[in-house]
Amino acid sequence: MSRIGNKPITVPAGVEIKIEGQKVTVKGPKGTLEKEFHKDMKINLEGNVITVVRPNDEDANKSLHGLTRTLLNNMIEGTVKEFERKLEVNGVGYRASKKGNNLVLNLGYSHPVEVEAPAGITFDVPNPNEIIVKGMDKELVGQTAAVIRTKRPPEVYRGKGIKYAEETIRRKEGKAGKK
Repeated sequence: MSRIGNKPITVPAGVEIKIEGQKVTVKGPKGTLEKEFHKDMKINLEGNVITVVRPNDEDANKSLHGLTRTLLNNMIEGTVKEFERKLEVNGVGYRASKKGNNLVLNLGYSHPVEVEAPAGITFDVPNPNEIIVKGMDKELVGQTAAVIRTKRPPEVYRGKGIKYAEETIRRKEGKAGKK
């Protein structure tokens, strides 16, 4: 039994929800999000409460039940307040800067790496060693942060690279000399 899938979602004031078959549109103060869900999941809106119902207890439907409810909740949450993901740039000479809507990274390569902001995503660079990815769509924010991180993943010997702010890098000891 899905505990997450059975939880009802209360819709906050100022958020409009339109359900047309399996397509759900959420309109809030920050913008509009639209997503199509699996045909087996029933999404019901009664007043300001959304419930997700699965047709039977098959494993696939159990998985989709919780997933559908979580995605719906993230859509509602994203239209009320934006999601953000913080990244840290560590290394001598490594830095980040904004150029219009794009992010320019100097990561020790012979050229600067430019990352284009997808639609609905904004970059914030409060200082040269910190990047904040913001947006309404939680999935897109996480994906964009992951793409930025792949430009120079943190290495375990010196800790250089781009890492998530909450991530800890387990450092390895270097070569031990001959005895």
